[in-house]
Amino acid sequence: KDRDLPIQAFECMPDHIHILFDAKPNLNLAEFVNAFKSASSRNIRKQFAEELKPYYWKPYFWSLSYFIGTVSDRTSTAVKEYINNQKNE
Repeated sequence: KDRDLPIQAFECMPDHIHILFDAKPNLNLAEFVNAFKSASSRNIRKQFAEELKPYYWKPYFWSLSYFIGTVSDRTSTAVKEYINNQKNE
């Protein structure tokens, strides 16, 4: 909430998510990903505790790995379309 990162596209797949967001150049991406994973894990585990009980047996929710890439104004439209079409693939 307090980081002001407008989301341009978001898609949740069975084993990963895609998020296209705007960020200032001075954003510490590793710190941001860690904070996002921590906060979302807490919220998901709290909101869906019963549904996750059979599957959530490890002390962590997300994988330790992630990928971050940057796009320019010229390529952001193509990336947004890619993300929005993931469910159709």
